[in-house]
This record gives sequence, C-alpha cells and structure tokens, in this order.
Amino acid sequence: MEKRFERKSFGKRLSSMLKVDFRRLFTSRIFYIIVAACLVMPILILVMTTMMDGMETTDPQTGEVSVIEGFDNAWQIIGTVSSESEESATVTDSAAGGDAGAGMGMGMDLTGMCNINLLFFGVAVLVCLFVAEDFRSGYAKNLFTVRARKTDYVASKTIAGFVGGVLMILCFFVGTLAGGAIAGLPFEMTGFGIAELVMCMLSKLLLVAVFVPIYLAVSVAAKQRAWLSILGSLGIGMLLFMMIPMLTPLNATVMNVCLCLVGGAMFSIGLGAVSNLILKKTSLV
Repeated sequence: MEKRFERKSFGKRLSSMLKVDFRRLFTSRIFYIIVAACLVMPILILVMTTMMDGMETTDPQTGEVSVIEGFDNAWQIIGTVSSESEESATVTDSAAGGDAGAGMGMGMDLTGMCNINLLFFGVAVLVCLFVAEDFRSGYAKNLFTVRARKTDYVASKTIAGFVGGVLMILCFFVGTLAGGAIAGLPFEMTGFGIAELVMCMLSKLLLVAVFVPIYLAVSVAAKQRAWLSILGSLGIGMLLFMMIPMLTPLNATVMNVCLCLVGGAMFSIGLGAVSNLILKKTSLV
C-alpha cells in the first residue's frame, strides 16, 4: 500500500512553531527577569522622583543651580498630552530666544526620559537574546534541517516577540498604578479621559509590532552574537525613539491606533521578508 505524505499548510506549520516558541519563551528565565523589571521599574521611578522633587543641585564649575522636578501625577510616566497650543508656545519661546534653553530642557528632563517608552529598548533585549539562543544552541540549524521553513520561523518569532512586548507594557502599566499609589501621586486626568488613556495604551501595544520586526531582522543577521544584535537594535531604536510620544500621546484617538496598527502590519510584512531573505542568503552558524 502506497504511503502518502500529507503536506501541511502554512497555518498548521505556524501553529506548531508557535507552540514551541511560546513554550521556550515562557520557560525562559530571562523573560521573567525582564517582565519583573518592567513591573518594578515604574514603582521605583515614581517613588524616587517624588522623593527628589524640589531638590536643588549646584554645578561646581558654573555655580548654576538646577531644581529636580518630579512627576505631577502618575499618568505622566505613561506619556504626555499632545496639544497644539503647547507646541505653538514652545515654538514661540524658541523664536524669542529668551526661554529657548528651558524649552529644550522640557523634552529632556527626568520625567521626560524615565517613562514607559523605555520599554521599547527592553523589547530589543528580549528579542535579541531569544533569537541568539536559537543559533547559539544549534536549535535553529536543526530546526531548518529537519522540518521548519524560514518563513515559519520569522512569522513565529515575530508573534512571540510581539506577545512578549505586550506583556512587558501591561506589567509596566500595573506597576504604574502601584507606584502612583505608593508615592501618593494623584491620578487626575488633565487634558484627556479614560477613553483617550485606553487608546494611548492600545497604540503603544500595537506599536510593539513596528519595533519587533526591526529587532528580529538585526538578530537573524547577527545570529549567535547577541551583543552585536543588541547594539544594532538599540542604535536603530534610538533613531525611532522620538516618534513614540508623537504616535502614542495620553490624549490618543482612534487615528493614533490606526496609524500604529497599519505601521505594525507594514513593518511585520516588509521586514519579515527581509529577515527571511537574510536567513536564506547567510550561513546558519
């Protein structure tokens, strides 16, 4: 009797790969370390900045005195309110020249840098270490030799990385609620409402799909060299960092969600093809 080998569809192959990747992800120690850090980070930031709020520091060379400003409310660690009036005021101050330095300082102060947007760099570390381990252990080479296609691998890693990034952001949000309560910060919503906050968080979650394919492409190019993939990913992430607060403000709308959704889909498909091409054209060791 002649045996017939059933040809698996892309959906079945992807489902099989996802089961393996999720099992490896959720049994990885580094994953839980990163997620725990995302939970604790906002608590430490909110408590420490509240304790240092109003402290004065003096530059020993110039004698200039600067005051450390903390968060006015807990939601500032999630994002800022995008306002045309604020933007126009900043432009006017810069044109006048008198408060140009102060205007530039507002975007680079402690509260402007220590926020949830830093997690997009954390996603880079997670993806790079996850992929590098595949090539370091020989898992990837054995996988491609035995059964899996490179397209399945790229798609599965993109989805797994996206889920990991989403969990990191959700943990940061939970930590924000706890940190705000511990620090005694208000949860007043000035310039936005609960609906806009939901849109803001949804936009940030969808924006993970823009960054994961970038980090994945760098990772499959670097193979087992995790340090190289992390450096490359962080470098590219820094170039795109300024677009995060613009696309995901606290007063986000459906338009912001749609932009992040479309961007995530385009990057996943486009850079997914690039990652697939890299795997086909380069050695697996």
